[in-house]
Amino acid sequence: MQRQQLEHIIRAAAGITGADRFVIVGSQAVLGQFPQAPEELLASIEADVFSLRDPADSDLIDGSIGEGSPFHQTFGYYAHGVGADTAVLPSGWEERLVQVQNENTGGGAGLCLEVHDLAVSKLVAGRDKDLRFVAGLLRHRLANRETVRGRLAATALDGLRRELCLARLDRLI
Repeated sequence: MQRQQLEHIIRAAAGITGADRFVIVGSQAVLGQFPQAPEELLASIEADVFSLRDPADSDLIDGSIGEGSPFHQTFGYYAHGVGADTAVLPSGWEERLVQVQNENTGGGAGLCLEVHDLAVSKLVAGRDKDLRFVAGLLRHRLANRETVRGRLAATALDGLRRELCLARLDRLI
């Protein structure tokens, strides 16, 4: 996905729901902080989105511009309406959101996870594609290992899960 495609999703989500602020929690949140992110980080054709207005907006987003929708079939990318609890995030993440709002977002604002918060959510999820994504962030120096470690320490995880995430991080370096 490219930045202009994310902007299109924000515009479409605003038009469908009437909401004006959406949090982007999936890998494509990288486009908030790094609009020209390396191609390997932009492989996903979906943006994970939730509205700050109403949790029911996620169903509207999924049904209108989600996977398999006419929007998806027409443009080749889509939004996945998710819940606010989809990603496990460090404390303070809300203050670090990176706003995407311009003439292409049609009055809507996409609030993208800051890259280190995004890396934490991916380490917690722990799927192969998530770990490859974090490895790419580190390899391209878009994220700093020590900052990710610090954010993991600020994440509500039990000790075993935190150690697992730290071990995942250490294996990527």
